[in-house]
Amino acid sequence: MAVDIDALCDDLAAEGHELIALVADLDAAGWATPTPAAGWNVRDQVAHVARFDDAARLSIVDPAAFEASRPAPGGPLGIVDAAAERDRSLDGPAALDWLRRARTELVAAGRAADPGARVPWYGPDMTVASTLTARIMETWAHGQDVADALGVVRTPTDRLRHVAFICARAMPNSYRAHGRAVPDQPVRVELTAPSGATWAFGPEGAANVVRGPAVDLCLVATQRRHRNDTELVATGP
Repeated sequence: MAVDIDALCDDLAAEGHELIALVADLDAAGWATPTPAAGWNVRDQVAHVARFDDAARLSIVDPAAFEASRPAPGGPLGIVDAAAERDRSLDGPAALDWLRRARTELVAAGRAADPGARVPWYGPDMTVASTLTARIMETWAHGQDVADALGVVRTPTDRLRHVAFICARAMPNSYRAHGRAVPDQPVRVELTAPSGATWAFGPEGAANVVRGPAVDLCLVATQRRHRNDTELVATGP
C-alpha cells in the first residue's frame, strides 16, 4: 500500500504540537522538573526530541552529510547520553525554540521526499516513511515522560496507530535484544484504538495473541509502564 506522505507528516506535526503545548508555559522550575527517565528533566526531554528531529531532517535532505557527522559506533545509548550532556547548556525556552524549528523543518523535508527512499540512521538504513514514523513514536514516548513529570493526563488519539505498528513489528528485535531466540510461531496483536476501532497485526487464528487498549501496548513497548499496570492480556505459549 502506498504511503500517504502528507497524512504521515500531518500526524508528525500534530504530535509535535502536543508536546510543545505541554511545555509552552513552563517557568524555570517547571523546565527543571525531573522526569521518569533517571537523570533527565523536562528540558532534557524536549532538547532530545529537537536534536534527533534535526538529525532525521539531515538524513533525508543530505544523507552524505548525515553519514559524515554520525558518531563512531558505540551504541545508541552512548550517542543519546553524549547529546544530552552537550544540550544541558540550553535553558528551557531555548530548547522549546529548537523543537519548534526542528519539527517544522523536518515536516517540510518529509513532505518533499520520496517516502520509499532509504536514508541512513544510527542503526540500519530506513525508508523516509519509517524515519518519520519513528519520530512520531519518539515524540509520543518522550511526551509521555513530560506529561508524567508534570502530572498531566493526556488524551490518546488515533495517531497511536504509528506507535502501535512499530511496537508490533519490533517483537523479533525485542527477543534478540534480550539474547533470546525469536519464536517460530506467529503472534497476533489485537488492539482497541482510542476511537474505538480495532487495529490488528499478525495472522488470524494465531495461537499467540496480545489483546487490549492500543495505548497500553504503546506504553509497555516503549517502557513507560509495566505490563501488570495495564489491561493487556496475552494468551498462548
